[in-house]
Amino acid sequence: MLSLDQARRHLSPKAIRHRVGSGRWRQVHRAVYITHNGPVTPAQLPWIAVLAAGPTAVLGGLSAARAWGLRRYDDGLAHVLLPARHQTRSMPPRIRVHRTTILTDEDVLAVGQPRRTMPARSLVDAAQWAPNDDEARAIIAAGFQQRLVGGDHVQRVLDRLPRARRRSLIGQTAADAAGGAHSLSELDFLGLVRSAGLPEPTRQAVRRDAAGRRRYLDAWFEEWRVHVEIDGGQHLDRATAWVDMRRQNDLWQNGDRVLRFPAWAIRHDPTAVITQLRTALLAAGWRP
Repeated sequence: MLSLDQARRHLSPKAIRHRVGSGRWRQVHRAVYITHNGPVTPAQLPWIAVLAAGPTAVLGGLSAARAWGLRRYDDGLAHVLLPARHQTRSMPPRIRVHRTTILTDEDVLAVGQPRRTMPARSLVDAAQWAPNDDEARAIIAAGFQQRLVGGDHVQRVLDRLPRARRRSLIGQTAADAAGGAHSLSELDFLGLVRSAGLPEPTRQAVRRDAAGRRRYLDAWFEEWRVHVEIDGGQHLDRATAWVDMRRQNDLWQNGDRVLRFPAWAIRHDPTAVITQLRTALLAAGWRP
């Protein structure tokens, strides 16, 4: 990938035109070239975005978060962040330009290429730009689950962005995720527990199984020894299901109550979920 200015440092305008005209290079923007004639790869799209948008541009949102290692979230676009007053001409396809009045040195990677926002700012912007609230919550939770951020990293970014879109939702999601709720279904479950007035569980509590291995519990009502597991689609796999059953058997052998709910039930049958959980807690000695 080369910008026109970069190409001019080494080649004459005639040599550049010859490479494009002969098909050795492709011009993907008025001032950006690919030095081959094949298709644009996913790894090249972010470079096209920052070169086309100019020297003040940085990768932002999902594009920056993916550069930091975020998995399973990709909208097929390249997102760039620019100062609010910076003007750009038309951009190549699949590139989205966003503007901001607040972009501190703390929010931008000082070294490395391409220039991009730091992980916490990347996740906050991705959540702001997400198509809906559920997607925004899932992105923030994934950032904690995949260890891109931790602690109060997201909150410190929000403190610098008093007018951020979905600010309250992002802050609450980050607080819950930092406490151990690492998936959208776990966040939804936590919301059901709070709405029903039930005691709040410990999330991602560490227990040892019969073999001494560390196990992480989705929700653990420790005082009453009630354990809740929320099963996503991966739990339908036979090998995964057997691992889950063995862990559940280990807990039952020690006298714990174990409830398991599929992720879809958290959203589509919340009354049954809360009814079963309340019954288990009452049977274990909890009193409202």
